[in-house]
Amino acid sequence: MTAIAPQVPTVSALPSAEELDRALRDASPAEIIAAALKTVGRDKLALVSSFGTESATLLKVMADVDPAIPVIFLDTGWLFEETLAYRDTLIAKLGLKDVRSIKPAEETLSRDDPDRDLWFSDPDACCRIRKVEPLARALKPFSAWLNGRKRFQGSARADIPVVEDDGARLKFNPFANVSREEIEAIFTLAKLPRHPLVASGFLSVGCMPCTSRTAEGEDSRAGRWRGRAKTECGIHTMKVS
Repeated sequence: MTAIAPQVPTVSALPSAEELDRALRDASPAEIIAAALKTVGRDKLALVSSFGTESATLLKVMADVDPAIPVIFLDTGWLFEETLAYRDTLIAKLGLKDVRSIKPAEETLSRDDPDRDLWFSDPDACCRIRKVEPLARALKPFSAWLNGRKRFQGSARADIPVVEDDGARLKFNPFANVSREEIEAIFTLAKLPRHPLVASGFLSVGCMPCTSRTAEGEDSRAGRWRGRAKTECGIHTMKVS
């Protein structure tokens, strides 16, 4: 009589990005974050934040769901001192329990940007070594990540889904459907502090050399890489696997 091999239980695969997007396309930001948390678990979920001008709102919603979700912050070496101070302010205000400040590899900076002028000659390469590559390292332990892109920001962001596949992991966009008015409502209701540079006319803040003030009537991201065709740093357009 031939012995029958026992059935080995298989670990169920994660739902596909398409399945999750269909299920969550009309969900609130808090519901989307809770669904991401349930899907992969806290140890496999990270939120990536620039601690920029609108970042407090997503961080607030996340903190209400679970303040211990890891937060990845890319400290490029070119950030405004005001951004670093704002990071610390929000950590204290929201009770964030696991903010990880990630820096570029020193050997890469020494090799590719020894004079700190790569931002001028090749801004895409500068973003790659200071943002894209460090983020790829930081995301390796995770199966999914959250970010703050919004469709109203236009350009490449106008048609983003609520959930997508970045090539290596699930990528949740909890604020894909929110409006500018809803962002302002979160700031007001939660009494969130503003980024210190907003009062000086900076409506979107990135690295110092590539950020300028925004004139009245301009798009909020018009001050990023002004005068260049570039509109994204690369972490949302390049593969970060």
